[in-house]
Amino acid sequence: MHWMLLPYRRYAEFTGRSRRREYWMFALFYVLVMVVLNALFGTNEVQRGAGTFAYGSRLVGAGSWVAGLFWLATIVPSLAVSVRRLHDQDRSGWMLLLMLIPFLGWFALLVLMCLEGTRGPNRFGPDPKNPAGADIFA
Repeated sequence: MHWMLLPYRRYAEFTGRSRRREYWMFALFYVLVMVVLNALFGTNEVQRGAGTFAYGSRLVGAGSWVAGLFWLATIVPSLAVSVRRLHDQDRSGWMLLLMLIPFLGWFALLVLMCLEGTRGPNRFGPDPKNPAGADIFA
């Protein structure tokens, strides 16, 4: 739970670096909350038409309000942890604008979020895996 809630403690901190674990555990936490909200307030729909078949789920009633408030509370920490994740790779946080490019930009960001960060300190701060940054035996 520590890694899932850490971005909320660093709410609007766009400086520094974040590990992959912090980013992906935060993403997992978001997905789990949405799954629980869907289980509590969701409705499943099957639509059939002229040669089409669609299955979907949507939140109804109070669930949509709760999910909307959760999204509002999560958007700033989500952007902040994404920027810090890019900083960990010594990349500018402005690369997050790749998400505006459908499919290719999304895929590029997915790949970037999976890559390991630079070892040792970089221009955005000390290594989050080794904050002392001291390679004693190197």
